[in-house]
Amino acid sequence: QLVQSGGGSVQAGGSLRLSCIASGYSYCLGWVREESGQEREGIATIEWTGSATYVESMKARFTISIDTSKKTVYLEMNHLQPNDTAIYYCAAASPHRVVTGSFCHPGVPNEYLDLWGQGTLVTVSS
Repeated sequence: QLVQSGGGSVQAGGSLRLSCIASGYSYCLGWVREESGQEREGIATIEWTGSATYVESMKARFTISIDTSKKTVYLEMNHLQPNDTAIYYCAAASPHRVVTGSFCHPGVPNEYLDLWGQGTLVTVSS
């Protein structure tokens, strides 16, 4: 189970941090977003070890991190723009799935990430 928090509204150029608490261990966790009327777009994934992989276009402004003691993965978003407005979802591999290396990728879809958070809306105004 994944429970998200954070998000909300911000003006262009601002920053937000999203959090996602996992109920248990997961080899691989990540963030994707879904803009209205668009397909889901991958942002980044991170292994429990802290090894992160980004979609290239997201790397400059988004940072994924994990606090294993809190079983929480974060997404720090900076210099937000109106086209970042979307519902943001965290995703994770079930505990029994050993998803590491190239399998822990932020491409969509990633069939190994089978747990999903409830989604949180981020709205960026100009």
